[in-house]
Amino acid sequence: MRIARFSHQDVITYGILDEGDLVVLAGDPLFAGFETTGQRVPVSEVTLLAPVIPRSKIVCVGKNYRDHAAEMGGEAPAAPLLFFKPNTSVIGPGDTIVRPTQSERTDYEGELAVVIGRVAKNVPAERALDYVFGYTIANDVTARDLQQSDGQWARAKGFDTFCPLGPVIETEFDLTGPARVVTRVNGEVRQDGPLTDMVHSVADVIAYASAAFTLLPGDVILTGTPAGVGPFVAGDVVEVEITGLGILRNTARDA
Repeated sequence: MRIARFSHQDVITYGILDEGDLVVLAGDPLFAGFETTGQRVPVSEVTLLAPVIPRSKIVCVGKNYRDHAAEMGGEAPAAPLLFFKPNTSVIGPGDTIVRPTQSERTDYEGELAVVIGRVAKNVPAERALDYVFGYTIANDVTARDLQQSDGQWARAKGFDTFCPLGPVIETEFDLTGPARVVTRVNGEVRQDGPLTDMVHSVADVIAYASAAFTLLPGDVILTGTPAGVGPFVAGDVVEVEITGLGILRNTARDA
């Protein structure tokens, strides 16, 4: 089932994607379930928004693909390397990524995003996927020069617009299948890697993170990026595609 958050006639609501229509839901499905209103709205008449705005946090995993760790000059960590993005960094499909004046280099990082569906604390890996609501696409935008100069990543990863999410949440997604993360800039492929190349699985990341802090419904986990990260500039169109999840497309501009 594909869940969208969208704006229609100045009202923000949720719906289930059904071919070319959205079946309107009575409320946020994370908290209100999947009761429908009986209304159907053509997708062509709505504006898709970020499918979730985390009420609490965005947990990210660094260097979770060996080839990416190597291109960054190191090895993949033995345990998940966690950091946060603020929820104010979230934008949706079609929204503009704003390159801040403080940075001379902003990079794309295409990633699988996991949306937590219920409170998770000290969850064992073998049951971790039971706490997942669904999956979507993310771009972990990074001010690379600030990441290197600051020595920690909060500012470099946390600017407004630095976490595009979308276009929808897929509640049924096969993590073991042939899905790939493909990132394009102006139509040119820059990243292309299978999700199965993750060093630490989604289940292991949820277990590891929930042992440190409680994960709440709507929290989002970014699971790392394959090799091929690089810069984009104002006017560039950045697309992240994951098999079965669609395409997340955003254009960049300078602040």
